[in-house]
Amino acid sequence: MGASTYISALLLAAGMGERMGGVKQLLPLGTKRMIEVSLGNLLASRVDEVVVVLGFAVDEIRPFVHADHRVKIVTNKQFEKGMSASIWAGMQALDPRCTGVLIALADQPFIPAEVIDQLIERFGAGEKGIVLPVYRGQRGHPVILSRQYERELLALRGDAGGREIVRNHPEDVLEVEVDVSGVVMDIDAPEDYRKIRGDH
Repeated sequence: MGASTYISALLLAAGMGERMGGVKQLLPLGTKRMIEVSLGNLLASRVDEVVVVLGFAVDEIRPFVHADHRVKIVTNKQFEKGMSASIWAGMQALDPRCTGVLIALADQPFIPAEVIDQLIERFGAGEKGIVLPVYRGQRGHPVILSRQYERELLALRGDAGGREIVRNHPEDVLEVEVDVSGVVMDIDAPEDYRKIRGDH
């Protein structure tokens, strides 16, 4: 991996979780809360910094954000505007050294550090400007985008995320096959949560 590669992770945790009917970032998973697990996976990986974007229920969630020298917390006061507003808020806090932005979702806690490191390694090889995991033919998260896409990330509106940029630049996408279903597993509704509690 190139010495000049610097990966900044945006952990998006500002959503209202309307389908869940509560603060899903704080759902228990074993002895921890979901946001603790998702953040822990990123901190166990080779990311250089993690910008945690909070919004809805910020005062309830903040105590569960692990204090670490690599962690910055930003608040998206316009969280009702969707994922794009969280990306915008997080981008303002990026380290100037950042060469790649890794977009991770707080409701995807089953992505181990090994998978994240695999994506970082492939991104660092410089083959493509967009790197994402694929599980059994299905594209998943997290996605790493070169800093060259910063303007497009900042221009997103509504609930659009990195997928829109992926669609717009198919020639610059590198798919990395992984054997971890967590990359395509969202916890959006109570039935999703019941299922994963049974599986894990």
